[in-house]
Amino acid sequence: MIVEKAEEILKEYNLCNHCLGRAFGLLGKGNNYIRGRSIRLVLNMEKEAKGEGSIQEPQECELCGNVFKKTEHLARLCYDKVSKLGLEFESFLVGSKLPKEVVEKEQEIIEKFELKYAEPINRELNREIGKILELILQKPVNKSDPDVVFIVEPYSERVELQIKPLYIYGRYRKLIRGIPQTPLRGFKESVASIICKPFSEATKGKCVFHGAGREDIDVRMLGNGRPFVLEVKRPIKRRINLEKTAEEINRSGKVEVLGLRFINKEEAERILTSNHKKEYEALVYVEEGISREEVEKVVKALKGTIIHQRTPRRVLGRRADLVRVRKVHEAEGELVNERHFKLRLITDGGLYIKELISGDKGRTSPSVSEILGKKAWCEKLDVLNILDESENFING
Repeated sequence: MIVEKAEEILKEYNLCNHCLGRAFGLLGKGNNYIRGRSIRLVLNMEKEAKGEGSIQEPQECELCGNVFKKTEHLARLCYDKVSKLGLEFESFLVGSKLPKEVVEKEQEIIEKFELKYAEPINRELNREIGKILELILQKPVNKSDPDVVFIVEPYSERVELQIKPLYIYGRYRKLIRGIPQTPLRGFKESVASIICKPFSEATKGKCVFHGAGREDIDVRMLGNGRPFVLEVKRPIKRRINLEKTAEEINRSGKVEVLGLRFINKEEAERILTSNHKKEYEALVYVEEGISREEVEKVVKALKGTIIHQRTPRRVLGRRADLVRVRKVHEAEGELVNERHFKLRLITDGGLYIKELISGDKGRTSPSVSEILGKKAWCEKLDVLNILDESENFING
């Protein structure tokens, strides 16, 4: 049936051996050119036996326009593109953009002759270019997760690169107060800009900072540091020295990074969506005065307590107005002087500590102000640690 079907096709369409073979491309093994040439050979042998004229391969294919004669040239264009950029990568994939008329004509032939085992033209073209590129690049095709995808427009001979982002995990300490986590008008620097600058320079890509939560501008992030993920878009250089980059960041004296390592996209998403407990230390001011007994009263009232916190007024423009239910897992207090005490807490992520102290005019309950029956507010706040579920640094 294959030879008969091929004869029907070739009576109406002048196809090259590639396109003829591709009409039956999902049958058997071997490349489509050999498959098409073999089908044409058998067909012509039968025609000769009947005393009929043969059907030779046309000078120009009616479907592809002889695009398969350009595969080596197209592969060379891809090679030249990455070589000129100095692009570092370990694996690749080839994709293609074909003119609408070529795709539609192929579909017309498939439907007209009910070609159940036909292979799409772009799949063959991608594969043939990929074979040549594997040889000249000495790098493998990776169909599931390539570092770079070559998008080839074979007729206009244009090549576009889709470069896989780099994902880098780490933790940061913010050692000083007065800088935001991400760029903010009125501030020259941010945690993100200090961390991103050396990565952008090293990779020659665009660095995007993603923090696992954030702290206020006037709050330090100490201890084991806050988890973050850097997404470097369109990196030209992938083989960067993380230890050397960390040293450069840490010389700022404002931000330190630790535990840098490369991760994949799935791990990045998991890190950024995890909700960690946090350990805080707050310096609390009580204008009417505070005693050691009152500090103990606050600690006893907060430890193990469920807090109902309506979105603080100060962030209403950025957050939905709703009531969050969070837990204070651990609490410790230490009297500093007649108006100040230190409060150390371990809480669920997402609890606003300043409002836990002030009460935010009743929007957070219970609060330190409510427990004392006196106005209290946070003068200084540090995040000491970002904890895993099993960690409890106050009690060791």
